[in-house]
Amino acid sequence: MRIIARMNVGGPAVQVSGLMRGFNSVDFDQRLYTGFCAVDEADYLDTVATDVKATRIKGFGRRVSLGGDVKAFVSLIKEIRSFKPHIIHTHTAKAGFLGRIASIVSLQPSIRVHTFHGHLLNGYFGSCKRSLVVIAEKVLAVFTHQLLAVGDKVRQDLLAAGIGNSKKFGLMPPGLEIGELPNKSESQMSFGLSTTSLQCAFIGRVTRIKRPDRFLDVVSEIKNRGVAIEFFMAGDGEFLETSRERIAGEDLPVKILGWQSDIEKVLAAADVVVLTSDNEGTPLSLIQAGMARLPVVTTRVGSVPEVVLDGITGIITSLEVQEIADALEKLANSNELWAQMGTAAQEFTLANFGVKRLVHDHEDLYKKLLASRAKS
Repeated sequence: MRIIARMNVGGPAVQVSGLMRGFNSVDFDQRLYTGFCAVDEADYLDTVATDVKATRIKGFGRRVSLGGDVKAFVSLIKEIRSFKPHIIHTHTAKAGFLGRIASIVSLQPSIRVHTFHGHLLNGYFGSCKRSLVVIAEKVLAVFTHQLLAVGDKVRQDLLAAGIGNSKKFGLMPPGLEIGELPNKSESQMSFGLSTTSLQCAFIGRVTRIKRPDRFLDVVSEIKNRGVAIEFFMAGDGEFLETSRERIAGEDLPVKILGWQSDIEKVLAAADVVVLTSDNEGTPLSLIQAGMARLPVVTTRVGSVPEVVLDGITGIITSLEVQEIADALEKLANSNELWAQMGTAAQEFTLANFGVKRLVHDHEDLYKKLLASRAKS
């Protein structure tokens, strides 16, 4: 039984979809339970993974609502008692909270697994709410048989906060695949982008934690320096309109594409990918960029250094706008460096972050957990 609060476009949805598609159906009866996306979010199941079946849970979603959360909690208990799964695997914070408690209350002897695709320790809450999150995760970790993190930095941050222990905490790096890229010039022209300028892409949710404001600060700095780079934003979120207004007001060289379902077309249109976030788990956009032979410039957050080899497959910077702009200018001024990093990025990501590896590692983990329980 796989539980995730909502399948909004992003890393966790990509991972879950890959698992739902890839598992051996002879050995596993695997079912997905999820809620509904907010009105300002694209639902990955409706727009991309239309082949993945799921049971929708009313009340489940991003928004914290006592009525909705209680309804979702009761529904999860009923589903658990009906399905009687050997393993319940929860993904992301809200599903981990409601799903694991529902598992305990259901009185079914399921093995509980939870994956941290990131964490809420930095950049989301004030100190009081953060303390409550830590307390809740500490308690739930006691009742969880296996904890997983998508990157070692995420795992170390959680262990440092006293959540779980090293014996119970495993690593499960992301796994994904991209299709064949379309023609670059045709992709750029279809988006209304220049085919003669270096195109730098911001790919992902346009939300506070991703710091689109910092991205636009970098664009402004690049413009002031007179560096020949144009930019585009592929994504949606609550800060999109604010970003649009600033771009128009300051006449910044940024094209807003909005959310795009064809990631291969977006990657084909780009020459460089930039990430300006305050916090990340293991950003799939950077893995996808690498698979598309694109170097990246990214802030040093979360497990980014496990995805990007600084100076080899991309450039990792601090959160300072000037440093990010310096890195982009360096790539813009050296076709040789740009090509070398792109080639190295493709080799590294394809070797370490494939979806087949992800599926195999999960199947192997589940079998080991079940064998261990059978022995005891």
